[in-house]
Amino acid sequence: MTEQSNSQRGVRFLVIAAALVIIIGGINQAQSVLVSVLVAVFLAMLGTPPVLWLERKRIPSFVAVLLVVGGMIAILLIVGAIVGASINSFYTELPVYQTRLQEHVSAFQSFWASKGVRHMDKVLLGYVNPGAVMSLTARLLAEMGSALSNIVLILLTVTFILFEASSFPVKLRAVLGDPKQVFPQFTRFVSDIERYMVIKTVISLATGILIGIWLSILGIDFPILWGFLAFLLNYVPNVGSTIAAVPAVLLAFIQLGIGRAALATAGYMVVNFILDNVIETKLMGRRLGLSTLIVFLSLIFWGSLLGPVGMVLCIPLTMTLKFACENNKSTQWIVVFLAPETPAANISSLSNKGTDPEA
Repeated sequence: MTEQSNSQRGVRFLVIAAALVIIIGGINQAQSVLVSVLVAVFLAMLGTPPVLWLERKRIPSFVAVLLVVGGMIAILLIVGAIVGASINSFYTELPVYQTRLQEHVSAFQSFWASKGVRHMDKVLLGYVNPGAVMSLTARLLAEMGSALSNIVLILLTVTFILFEASSFPVKLRAVLGDPKQVFPQFTRFVSDIERYMVIKTVISLATGILIGIWLSILGIDFPILWGFLAFLLNYVPNVGSTIAAVPAVLLAFIQLGIGRAALATAGYMVVNFILDNVIETKLMGRRLGLSTLIVFLSLIFWGSLLGPVGMVLCIPLTMTLKFACENNKSTQWIVVFLAPETPAANISSLSNKGTDPEA
């Protein structure tokens, strides 16, 4: 009997593993479509609070949605025009910066050669290739632009999502056959996701503005572009802020020397510490319910599966997976590995959810 039970478990594990491989392969093949849908859902989450606020002001739902979507279109057009011009200028100047970089490397080599140290430039470029960093930055910006190439389809999807947002609970109650049914867990989950997206967007916007102003004061080229990059990559947990700083600091070194590069680095460190480590942590607390390791692994997984958009949305996607596992008894054990608390605390929490219908 025990052997039969073990055999069934083994077969079940193989079936689940095969299903996951098929699902991941399907997601990878449908990446372009899924990226557009995810961007639309992201924008819809940002647009839901202002729509609800306008509805509370007794503005008709149809008008509220059109006002919010119109505001999104205006912002995207303005930002796209300004940042697009900066990207084009950056592409134009990229060969000049690479030439200056080669001059700095030659001077660096001459300095160490005078001290009796040979081939120092090869050692440096063997570990960190600044030219590759600049090219990678340009490619990243181009990929993010291509992700937004279907902007008309994305905005239409956002509009329809916002139209359906207020009526979705009513439809769900109708399907379940209970007009008074409440969904406390689902409501709390949606609230947490929206709260995360709104707070992260505000913090990222403040980061981009402050970085752009600081780099402009230092006289570094394309401060708007680097501010936009800081805004965008601030969504990427753990490493996004560091990645955003590298090309701007490198450009400051190429353009103005090591002193301005040090000041640029200090500006990034101060802004990121205050906004990310102090203000954002205070506003969000521990509501994400994800361990640091899981956050980092989710960044790698969703980034490899969906590209830059997957890196930006890795936290909401992982929180959605966590919510799905919490509400299925056969997968609740996964939550223990996803959460930051001790296993005993997580097991106790899951036990309470299983016995408390209002949890």
